[in-house]
Amino acid sequence: MIARGQNACRICVFDCRASASLVETNELAGGAPVLQFPVNSIAENLERVREQIAQAGAKAGRNAKDIELVAITKTYPADKVREAIEAGHTLFGESRVQEARAKIPELQSNIRWHFVGHLQKNKVRQGLPLFEMIHSVDSLPLAEDINRISHEEALHPRVLLEVNVSGEGSKFGFSPERLRDQMETLLALPRLSILGLMTIPPLAEEAEASRKYFIQLRELRDRLQTEFRVDLAQLSMGMTQDFPIAVEEGATLVRVGTAIFGERRARKGDL
Repeated sequence: MIARGQNACRICVFDCRASASLVETNELAGGAPVLQFPVNSIAENLERVREQIAQAGAKAGRNAKDIELVAITKTYPADKVREAIEAGHTLFGESRVQEARAKIPELQSNIRWHFVGHLQKNKVRQGLPLFEMIHSVDSLPLAEDINRISHEEALHPRVLLEVNVSGEGSKFGFSPERLRDQMETLLALPRLSILGLMTIPPLAEEAEASRKYFIQLRELRDRLQTEFRVDLAQLSMGMTQDFPIAVEEGATLVRVGTAIFGERRARKGDL
C-alpha cells in the first residue's frame, strides 16, 4: 500500500470494481462472491462511489481530493449522463469515438471528457478535438500518428501511456520493457503532453487480485520518472470491481461505469 501526504487529489473512474459497502454480494457454490449492484438513483450511486474513494484514500493516508473519478458512459444514453451532471459530476469517459461524437453534442459544453478505450488510428483525427485527455496511447506508432495529426490540427493533447503489466495477449499496451526502451522517443514527440500511465488488470473474482498489478504500474512510473527526469504524476487504474484497491496503491484517476449507471445492456456489435 502506498502512503501519501494529505495533498489535493482527484479520482477518475471507468468501469471499476466496487467494494462490499458499495454493492451487495451473494456467493456461488464454493464461496466465490458475486457483485450485485443495488437499484438506486445515479446520484445515490455517485455518492457511494465517492465515499468508497474517500475511505480507501484515508486508509492509505491520502486526500480524496487528489483522486478524480471518471464516470464511464460507454453504451449509456445521454439522459443517463444528464442525471449524473444534475448530481454535480462533470468528468466522463468514453471508449468509442463514434459513440462520443453522437453523445457529446447532446450535452452541455462545460463537461469534461476523457477517452479510455482502444484508439484506432483511423479515428484519431475525429477523436482528438473531443477529449481533454487520452488514457490509452498503447504503442509508439499510435503516439506518432497522434503527434502528426495534432500538428496538422494545431492541438496539444494530454495523454497517458497504456501499459500491459500483466502480459496478457488479449490486451493492448506497452510491455514495461518496451516502454522503457521507447520512452525517450515518446518524450521527444513535441505535440504530446505525457502525464502518466494507465493499466487494466486481468479480470478476477477478488478485487485484491488486482493489487499486484497496480503496484507494478506505480513502481514502473517511479523508475521512469527517475531515469528520464520526467513528471508522470497521473496513474489511471481501477474500475468498478477494484477501484478502492487502486486508490490505496496510488491511483489519481479511477474509471467507473457500472457502479454509477447500472448494468449495461448488450448492443448489436458488442462482444
